[in-house]
Amino acid sequence: MTSIWGSLVIFILCPLLGGLPIIEWLTYIFTGQKLSQLGTGNVSVSAAFYHGGTFVGILAALSEAGKGIIAILLARYFFPVQPIWELMALIALIMGRYWMGKGAGTTNLFWGMMAHDWQATFLTALIGGGSFTIFRDRSTGRLVALFLLAFILTLRHPNDSGYIAMAWSLSGLMAWIFAKIPDDLDLPETGVKTSSRKMFKFFRGEKAIVSLNHQLDATKVGQKAATLSYLKGLGYQVPDGWIFLPGDDPQLLIDYLDPSPIHPLVVRSSAIGEDSETASAAGQYLTILNVTNQAELQAALLDCLASYNHPHAVKYRRDQGQSDQGMAVLIQNQVKGVFSGVAFSRDPVNPLSNFVVIEALPGEANQVVSGKITPEQYQVEVYHNNETDAIKINNLESQDTRDVPPQLIEKVAILARDLEALYHGIPQDIEWSYDGQQLWLLQTRTITNLRPIWTRKIASEVIPGVIHPLTWSINKPLTCGVWGDIFTLVLGKKTQDLDFNETATLHYQRAYFNATLLGEIFQRMGLPPESLEFLTRGAKMSKPSLISTLISLPGLLRLLGKERKLEKDFEKDNKSLFKPHLDKLYNQSLSDLSPQDLLKRIESILLLLKSATYYSILAPLSLALRQNLLKVPPETLDNKGTPEIASLQALEKLAFQTKALINGRIIDNCDALFEELNHHPQGQKIVREFNDILAKYGYLSDVATDIAVPCWQDNPQNVKLLFTQLVLKDKPVEINNKKITKNWNNKQVQKRLNLKGKVTEIYSQLLAQLRWTFLSLADFLIKQGIISQTQDIFYLTYDEIFKIISHQNVALESKISAKIQQRKAEFSQNQNLVTIPYIVYGNITPTLNQFEPSLSIINQQIKGIGASFGQAEGWIKICRNFQTLAEIPPNTIIVVPYADSGWGPLLARASGIIAEVGGSLSHGAIVAREYGIPAIMDVHHATELLRDGQRVRIDGQQGIIELLES
Repeated sequence: MTSIWGSLVIFILCPLLGGLPIIEWLTYIFTGQKLSQLGTGNVSVSAAFYHGGTFVGILAALSEAGKGIIAILLARYFFPVQPIWELMALIALIMGRYWMGKGAGTTNLFWGMMAHDWQATFLTALIGGGSFTIFRDRSTGRLVALFLLAFILTLRHPNDSGYIAMAWSLSGLMAWIFAKIPDDLDLPETGVKTSSRKMFKFFRGEKAIVSLNHQLDATKVGQKAATLSYLKGLGYQVPDGWIFLPGDDPQLLIDYLDPSPIHPLVVRSSAIGEDSETASAAGQYLTILNVTNQAELQAALLDCLASYNHPHAVKYRRDQGQSDQGMAVLIQNQVKGVFSGVAFSRDPVNPLSNFVVIEALPGEANQVVSGKITPEQYQVEVYHNNETDAIKINNLESQDTRDVPPQLIEKVAILARDLEALYHGIPQDIEWSYDGQQLWLLQTRTITNLRPIWTRKIASEVIPGVIHPLTWSINKPLTCGVWGDIFTLVLGKKTQDLDFNETATLHYQRAYFNATLLGEIFQRMGLPPESLEFLTRGAKMSKPSLISTLISLPGLLRLLGKERKLEKDFEKDNKSLFKPHLDKLYNQSLSDLSPQDLLKRIESILLLLKSATYYSILAPLSLALRQNLLKVPPETLDNKGTPEIASLQALEKLAFQTKALINGRIIDNCDALFEELNHHPQGQKIVREFNDILAKYGYLSDVATDIAVPCWQDNPQNVKLLFTQLVLKDKPVEINNKKITKNWNNKQVQKRLNLKGKVTEIYSQLLAQLRWTFLSLADFLIKQGIISQTQDIFYLTYDEIFKIISHQNVALESKISAKIQQRKAEFSQNQNLVTIPYIVYGNITPTLNQFEPSLSIINQQIKGIGASFGQAEGWIKICRNFQTLAEIPPNTIIVVPYADSGWGPLLARASGIIAEVGGSLSHGAIVAREYGIPAIMDVHHATELLRDGQRVRIDGQQGIIELLES
């Protein structure tokens, strides 16, 4: 009976004892503060010292020591000859301490172990304390101590396997808790109670002298010092430097550095929050040069620290929404600059240009940043060759009197762009100095006014071209909402400070994705910032942080679970949701519906589209992920299940029958062809079959994601023209009858390709139904005199249409005509823009007056992404949109801005394809591979770089366009 009561005491009472918030009570009684709402939120002895002072800390230590001793004595009372129960009692106590008491239980462990086996505990403390004094690293010291404790207990009980297992379990539990719980000793020195400062000075645990040669944490030493330590570790030429932390005794560092006139030092701020991605704090804190003796160094340290509390610095932090987190001081060897200056990897005034802006002067860098002397200004244009990463630099300005050597300016420009590339394309503001032999990097930080970074690279393939207001008012919430759901699935509460409505925006009425936000999200997920581009376009990808990946592993596994069930989930939703509703939509007569009924129909379609958008995002990503991981070449896959291939094959099959029927009769246009067919019974059958194909694939369009663009069903003339050209083509388009590989890897990827085709079909049909519903509403609005033309409805937003139909805003009706005219003018203006930047910096749409594309033509070659094997030589034909249809002569290389599913018949007649956007899985690439046509994707500004009639040779495997005529 005693053992039963003892078990109950250990497994019930000990956890409750551990969970008693005695420290919380003590701190509240003596200070009026709740520890659970301060600092890290830990209710620990160290937190009591930090926030409550020495007296409260001592009381807290005594209370926790008492808990540990009581737990051991209770176990010993019930199990006097079984020491394993004492360890179990201590484990139960610490579990309760962690789960309920919000503390690590370090004091419980130490004093409990003293009561359990004081010799082993004393020996552990002696050896562990000695190693801590040497290394002064808390995390290492704690792990060493826990290992020693378990090891020594093992030596003292070598024949008791159960006891040994419990000893190692106790140490493992503590190590796990230390990894999970924040460390109160990491709190800034500026907030610690004065009476506790000495304790924190020793137990904070950083090495006695912290230098830039160590890997530094920005939350402790500031972003400036942490960035320089990171760059120094990568091999960049950064002057040696050391960190002074508030609360440290400066004398140790002063004696160690011992500055002199021969070896002067520079003392600089490194505040927490300074040089961040959103706030540079430029000029807010002190930088003190030419420190040549110990007295000057001590004064400089104090002055630099004091600048943190200067009124203008405090106001700056308030304006930026930053809290007071303290400031470290960075001391560096001062470079004796022969030439110095600053450089911006992108022009802050005209970021659309390809310029690196450099300001330089003879002497020290502070002359340039002070603003008191006008420096020499340079604009350097840098080109990167995609194949060899060679750099061509042109100095765009020339003055008669210049002191800085051009070779040095080129080196600075290259350094600025290298740092921008290192930080994933985020523009950098660098400070540099040249001592006559070596170019030194003194600082780099984000150019804050050029954030966020918006990219068209992926967006221009997802929703290309100029976008109507109605399309955007529907697509943006759908896309941003579903992306938000996916990211929240992985990150959980880590997404609370993220605004997913900022995932996409319009510049020049074209879609751009927020590369800054997506990079932040991917990093929180433990993935590289460029993961999306890697998956969708085959871009280079950096290695992710192992720690952040492990932290996000549960969320990533949840996403992986969704990916594994994707096909099953889609089939279920298709059977119970998509197919029944689409059947109903197709069978419903729009002319019989009232405007209110049409609005309800739109709402139902939008609900379906939300689910369909989920699959339309995950299916291509899943396909790309599997293809990249399993190393399956795209040309080994069967694309016949995709709408773009299936529709084209149906037209080709019918064209072959038609060619035999007309039997060489002279027919030179589509009207003549269909007139001829209608004169013969067999021809009438072909016309009926053509209309069946038109009905089956009538949802296809030039831009499948834009409901403002006519579908095949809306504009049959274009499809008739395509069909006619297939009939009249001397040599029929031949399908590449490749042998499809059927190994396990290919089967897994093929499943996702088939799924992507099914999803595209459902998604495109829903959008087509949405378009046709809005067109019916347009007819009603015309009858009401609110709009004058059917297409006018696409210049309104969905919210405006809803309010007009629902009579929620009568005043709006009188303004509609003016709104439409204004938006038409804007649309026309943006539609006529020829060259659009792929990257936009900041939230303000820049004017294009000074924008010229960076024409990456080196040695008469242009590089893109190889998407379909083979080589072709021929003449360029620029096709800017699907309506630019004409006969495609032999040996024609088509150049298109994008290639959506409706472009298939046009692309299949070419000898080669060049597209401005897209990757190996884009519609154009799929068509090209299926028909054995060489294709190159992702050739920026190809429609401007190349011209009609220009002779080129393309290599679809290497992605190289060779210009045979300049």
